[in-house]
Amino acid sequence: ELMTGYTMLRNGGVGNGGQPWVLRWSSRIRLTWLSFTLFIILVFFPLIAHYYLTTIDDADDAGKRIFGPRTGNELCEVKHVQDLCRIRESVSEELLQLEAKRQELNSEIAKLNLKIEACKKSIENAKQDLLQLKNVISQTEHSYKELMAQNQPKLSLPIRLLPDKDDATFPLPKSNRNCRLHNCFDYSRCPLTSGFPVYVYNSDDYPFGSSLDPLIKQAFEATVRTNVYVTENANIACVYIILVGEMQEPVMPKPTELEQQLHSLPYWRTDGHNHLIINLSRKSETQNFIYNISTGRAMIAQSTFYDAQYRPGFDIVVSPLVHAMSEPNFLEIPPQVPVKRKYLFSFQGEKIESLRSSLQEVRSFEEEIEGNAPADYDDRIITTLKAVQDSKLDFVLVEFTCKNQPKASLPTEWALCGERDDRLELLKLSTFALIITPGDTHLVISAGCTMRLFEALEVGAIPVVLGEQVQLPYNDVIRWNEAALIIPKPRITEVHFLLRSISDNDLLAMRRQGRFLWETYFSTSDNVFSTVLAIIRTRIQIPAAPIREEPAVEIPHRSGKGAGTDPNMADNGDLDLGPVETEPPYASPKYLRNFTLTAMDIYRNWNSAPGPFHLFPYTPFDPVLPSEAKFLGSGTGFRPIGGGAGGSGKEFQAALGGNVPREQFTVVMLTYEREEVLMNSLERLNGLPYLNKVVVVWNSPKLPSEDLLWPDIGVPIMVVRTEKNSLNNRFLPWDEIDTEAILSIDDDAHLRHDEIMFGFR
Repeated sequence: ELMTGYTMLRNGGVGNGGQPWVLRWSSRIRLTWLSFTLFIILVFFPLIAHYYLTTIDDADDAGKRIFGPRTGNELCEVKHVQDLCRIRESVSEELLQLEAKRQELNSEIAKLNLKIEACKKSIENAKQDLLQLKNVISQTEHSYKELMAQNQPKLSLPIRLLPDKDDATFPLPKSNRNCRLHNCFDYSRCPLTSGFPVYVYNSDDYPFGSSLDPLIKQAFEATVRTNVYVTENANIACVYIILVGEMQEPVMPKPTELEQQLHSLPYWRTDGHNHLIINLSRKSETQNFIYNISTGRAMIAQSTFYDAQYRPGFDIVVSPLVHAMSEPNFLEIPPQVPVKRKYLFSFQGEKIESLRSSLQEVRSFEEEIEGNAPADYDDRIITTLKAVQDSKLDFVLVEFTCKNQPKASLPTEWALCGERDDRLELLKLSTFALIITPGDTHLVISAGCTMRLFEALEVGAIPVVLGEQVQLPYNDVIRWNEAALIIPKPRITEVHFLLRSISDNDLLAMRRQGRFLWETYFSTSDNVFSTVLAIIRTRIQIPAAPIREEPAVEIPHRSGKGAGTDPNMADNGDLDLGPVETEPPYASPKYLRNFTLTAMDIYRNWNSAPGPFHLFPYTPFDPVLPSEAKFLGSGTGFRPIGGGAGGSGKEFQAALGGNVPREQFTVVMLTYEREEVLMNSLERLNGLPYLNKVVVVWNSPKLPSEDLLWPDIGVPIMVVRTEKNSLNNRFLPWDEIDTEAILSIDDDAHLRHDEIMFGFR
């Protein structure tokens, strides 16, 4: 067939039908061959290539590999792959680190869980121990109270001891000039618990009574009737007082007659011990008729003294009684400011006796040193002050002769010029007021000097006293250097420089202190008499009589639980404020320091103008008992640091100490028709430690609403009705106050508990 086919091909086929068959046969052969070829390529070639590639890479030299898998570093040689590799490595490292941290935290959490379990067990054990300790403390406190009650029973107030009718004899001093309290005063008539009873003779019962100045006598009698120390029982009296002046000139008895009348007093007892002779002066020319009278062991209180007559620490220099029967008009007193006035200083006066011409040549200092010193420095004073006035460096006014008839005066004393109103008008324009002491050095004080001092203090002119030997009124208990300048006369040439060098602050402080001294000790007859008694009482160390308590008229009210305290007020952090009082209110002891106060604290507090924390608010010269000095801090602030008795002070801070084993305080709250504000303020006091009670001073004439529900804060609330609306009602010594310490606040004062505790501590 092949041959046939071949022959047919060579011959060009068989007719017209041979060519298509050949074509069909050749096409079939080509398709078969093509399929077979593709099969070989697609199947065997990959197998051969795979086999070759897997066997050719088995060579020992790795560097000759051509088709084998390469390492990561070799692949990363490609630039765009290197960045991806770095990212992969960084993420891998971070994942490894996070895994390590997670494992570490899991281990710490496991440890902390173990510690928490241990702490819970410790807390439970501590609670059990604390409960046991509380029981032990409670038992110990109970045992301690029982022991204290057995061994130290609570003391009661001491019994009032009164003197006997018959006095015990004690030796007489060699001379009445040597009289002092230790040898001329009978202390047996004045026990500490006597209350300082004072008997005042009725001057009308004796002949000299008709010679007394009627204004002074009436003022003295009115003062005596209201004084708390005056008694009508002469047998129990500690001090006996007789008024002998000021006397009227035409009817004044002779010195011998007055001496006989004094010695015939029913309780004079031969020598007049424990007697006080008062000679008050209303004018500058008051006589010193007592100088020629034998007064024995009696004390003398007057405005004029000679050195041979005055007995320091025994006699008393008193201020003049200018406002005898009328209160001074405080509205007419000039204000404290401005500090500087028209005149730097002023002086008006005339020396009736031994006044030499101011034009005379004054001896030099050398001449005075070589010879005898002059009897006084009045000539030099006149010359120096006139020179200051003529220099016109400062505006001053000095006049050494009176335009009108001068007032009567003692020898060598500068007499007053003009009427009192004219002198006051000049002093109102003066920053300083010069007071020249008498030239006679034996005259330690005169009525004229005390009158000048009185008028200067009254209108705010600072006194400048020329003469250091002077004995100013009440000088043994008043620090006059705080209100006046006392300059020796030889320094007259330096006075101008000294007055100009004083700062405005010091000037204002001296003026304020002078005003305080004048109002407290000089202004009225009550002040003068009370000051004299306070000096004697303090000298013999008898405590002052308690201030009369104000009866509290309670307003009925309903109490109940309110909405609760302000949460902001109760949030005091971790500060331990102290225990809430669960026992009944505890009153402060009222007698612990009554009989040591005059010996320990009296001179420290007398002479200071009253300030925010003045110790004795009622009269600084007549100190009040600690139980009546109701100011915040008086219960915990008297003693030096570390000198207390423990108690509440130990709870506050060991270094502060405490005066009493236990102490509370009272809140005095002033209000006026603000019920909602008041209720909120009272609610904030709920749970306040050491609170004794709350005294609400109701200042409004309109009573509170009957349906008003007052909060129950755990302590009594006393609502006190007042007679009149006055801000000073907060300072009245209400009899419902039983504690020394008082917090005086308004009804709108918002104080946190820790702030109140800070003040109380």
